[in-house]
Amino acid sequence: MHSSLSTPSVSSTPITWPSFGQECRITLKLAVPLVSGQLSQMLMGVADTVMIGTVGVLALGASTFANTLLAVPYVLGIGLLSSVSVRVSQAHGAKAPEEARQTVRHGTWLALGLGLLVVLGTVALIPMLPHFQQPAEVVELAPVYLLTCAISLIPALMMMVWKNHADALNKPWPPFCIMVGSVLLNVLLNWLWIEGHAGFPAMGLEGAGYATLTARIIGALALFIWLNRSPTVREWSPVRWLVRTQMQGFSSLLKIGLPASFHLLAEVTAFVMASLMIGSLGVIPLAAHQVAITCIATAFMVPLGVAMATTVRVGEIVGANQRARLHRVLVGSWLFATLFMSVSMGVFFIWGQPLAAQFVNDAGVIEAAAALLVVGSLFQLFDGLQVVSAAALRGVDDVKVPAWIAVLAYWTISLPLGWLLGLQMGWGATGIWAALAVGLAIAAVMLMWRAWRLLGVYNGKI
Repeated sequence: MHSSLSTPSVSSTPITWPSFGQECRITLKLAVPLVSGQLSQMLMGVADTVMIGTVGVLALGASTFANTLLAVPYVLGIGLLSSVSVRVSQAHGAKAPEEARQTVRHGTWLALGLGLLVVLGTVALIPMLPHFQQPAEVVELAPVYLLTCAISLIPALMMMVWKNHADALNKPWPPFCIMVGSVLLNVLLNWLWIEGHAGFPAMGLEGAGYATLTARIIGALALFIWLNRSPTVREWSPVRWLVRTQMQGFSSLLKIGLPASFHLLAEVTAFVMASLMIGSLGVIPLAAHQVAITCIATAFMVPLGVAMATTVRVGEIVGANQRARLHRVLVGSWLFATLFMSVSMGVFFIWGQPLAAQFVNDAGVIEAAAALLVVGSLFQLFDGLQVVSAAALRGVDDVKVPAWIAVLAYWTISLPLGWLLGLQMGWGATGIWAALAVGLAIAAVMLMWRAWRLLGVYNGKI
């Protein structure tokens, strides 16, 4: 595998690098389809929630229970397979197509292995579902949907590998179109199979699971076919997929992927624990939290897409041994995140109440959600800057220290502070969100400082 961490060769010929404006345009061109793809996946979840909700509260509760259980392995997959973007972008910058082919091949087997482990783990977990202290009716309804969605993670994870591969080659639009098509297909199949239309039987929640599985399989097949037949990426994709793998190929991906997964889990579990603390305060605070976090998560898709583009750009520049460009790319990505999150801050701060009213009719929930969105508007900027900085560090293989920064910020500071402010001092959900803002601010400052330092003096030794 390509090490990508070699010092640049010295040349007597002066080199003219792209200007700051040119670097920003390159990043933005790559980020736009990635942002759009993230938003489309977000809308897929919203559509599923709305369409399953038509069956009844029980079906919606069972789907929420199942998706919560699958959230952890899915986040693990996102972090683990983000290593494909790093390694392929480094190989692309170094003009080493064989190393890119090796990476995507090993990444595919890694995704398949993780998906099979999730399915086996789900089968073992089903008999233990009653121990999760959920309503008996929810536990009875959940198993088929849970197992179907677990199986659907296999094509979803493999599609993630192939999409990351294409993104790293600066070919994001075809995967974006395929993923949007998969989302639309899922909506159509939901309509046909949940309530029963066009002669199909009404399968309820089980129909939603089958729709997700079918849409993901077809999406993965379409992306695989494009990857192997498109002349723009064929040179960088394996000619043969069923060849002997190498432990070095897996270890190269795991070196980045495991700490990246740990980083994501630290943040996700902090928000999960915050939800549990808020749930102990009553139904209205929990409903308000759900409304507010949906708004915040949707806005977060924009800096997340910018962060994905940043990883690709940094990795490609490292592979090409052009480290003098790294600061310009980093600052440009910070600028994009700051501009958008400043706009979303203003929207949540000024129009929080009308936004909340689009989700619920309860006046108490609307008022509480609007108050949370005011606090959320304050950590929008920090959230955008921390995710971009972590992505830039991933591009230079720096993943272990950012993971520990996440543990410090979210587990060591945010959660205890949230318990103190929200539950002990009586600030309620607002106090818990304020604690999350503190953790995000600490993570942003530390990750920005580290990214500026490492990308500025990067010499191949992290």
